[in-house]
Amino acid sequence: MNLHRLMTCLATAAAAVAVALPLFAAGPAQAQDIKSLGQFEDWRAFTFQEDGNKVCYMASQPQEEEGDYTQRGEVYAMVTHRPGQNTFNVVSFVIGYPFKEDSRVNVSIDGKGFTLFTHKDTAWAPDKETDRALVQAMRAGRTMIVKGVSTRGTETTDTYSLLGFTAAHNTVNKSCNAN
Repeated sequence: MNLHRLMTCLATAAAAVAVALPLFAAGPAQAQDIKSLGQFEDWRAFTFQEDGNKVCYMASQPQEEEGDYTQRGEVYAMVTHRPGQNTFNVVSFVIGYPFKEDSRVNVSIDGKGFTLFTHKDTAWAPDKETDRALVQAMRAGRTMIVKGVSTRGTETTDTYSLLGFTAAHNTVNKSCNAN
């Protein structure tokens, strides 16, 4: 993984966290410039403007969270398009705790495995090819399992439904002119 990839991922995470949290909160959304593109089974799709550029993303929260933890923040998976930066299908997982330093996250989609790198509380694919493979597997899959380890050594397993993923992905693709 190179520095440019890390910087792209960090920019995606910072913006997405700022807009995703209010959307999953029980109260009214605080990020007023975000436009919902719809709810698709277990996935939601959105768009917003950032520095004059359109950003499209889709997000879901796990159906099941396992782990022996006392406190945990918001947990969600996202796929983000930033056409202004020519980045598409950036997959990320915000896990709700800081990851153990230099740890990896294991993602399994209907038995197909992927390894992601971590930074603070977020995990990403190491390259565009892995992002593409993840998205293809998510489009074809039914269940996604994400395993990580916190700085305290707590192991967590989050299980996501992929119902509605393809419809949400088609919607963000259309909104951001992605292939």
